[in-house]
Amino acid sequence: MKPAYIHPMSDVKAEVIGDGTRVWQFCVVLAGARIGADCNICAQVLIEGDVVIGDRVTVKSGVQLWDGLRVEDDVFIGPNATFANDAFPRSRQRPPAYARTLLCAGASIGANATILPGVTVGAGAMVGAGAVVTRDVPPGAVVVGNPARVIRQL
Repeated sequence: MKPAYIHPMSDVKAEVIGDGTRVWQFCVVLAGARIGADCNICAQVLIEGDVVIGDRVTVKSGVQLWDGLRVEDDVFIGPNATFANDAFPRSRQRPPAYARTLLCAGASIGANATILPGVTVGAGAMVGAGAVVTRDVPPGAVVVGNPARVIRQL
């Protein structure tokens, strides 16, 4: 497999980036972040230091992955999806630990969806575009709306 490709117009401080992963222009990846093999990190993505991304993950443009997020293998994160990691944010007041949010293997997050802190999106689940996920999503479920509700199982 080819080594990771880091576009020269990105700022990548992470040391763990798997073979075949591509990080495109205007991305910021902080030290401590871990990115698996054969991922595609599209332009204008921010990844904080306490983020772990599995293999074959796609992160489309305009996404910020904040501390505490765990992304398993084969996950798709659509453009401008939003993740929160602090349920009660205040300026310059950080919690002792950020909520752990988990995207299980094969999950898909639609464009402009919002995932609140501490949520688990189950394996193979699909979050519709623009959905606001306020609680755990079962494996294989399709959720849409605000708040997101299960409309069917895949």
